[in-house]
Amino acid sequence: MKKVIVYSVLFLMATIQNVSSQTKVLGKWKTIDDDTGAAKSIVEIYESNGKIYGKILQILEKGKEDKVCEECKGDKKNKPIKGMVIINGLTKNDDEWDGGKILDPKSGKEYKCVISLENENKLKVRGYVGFSLLGRTQYWTRVKE
Repeated sequence: MKKVIVYSVLFLMATIQNVSSQTKVLGKWKTIDDDTGAAKSIVEIYESNGKIYGKILQILEKGKEDKVCEECKGDKKNKPIKGMVIINGLTKNDDEWDGGKILDPKSGKEYKCVISLENENKLKVRGYVGFSLLGRTQYWTRVKE
């Protein structure tokens, strides 16, 4: 009987930890320009049907607030970047989220994507072609509300 209780408590703690790690990536994140180091946008990462998505809430670059995605393909072509979903369909895989795509609105290109928390306020976002070694990593900072 004691073993059943111990195993039940351990299972409950593991479940809570898994939900907690999921919710830690959710929220608003500030993106940083690779070249200038300046803040570019605020992206909200949210969950829908067990998958993670990211939408641009705000463009921080002066003069680019109303920019459209001229280089995008399909239904995103010439649509406003503000409000655009740029991270699509990531699923939980241990300590990271992967299996989806990320859009670079500047180039209009989509890449495979993996995100993970470096710490509570720093998100590692990697876009790549083929396999993860061929890609680019950005670090986003959490926006305090």
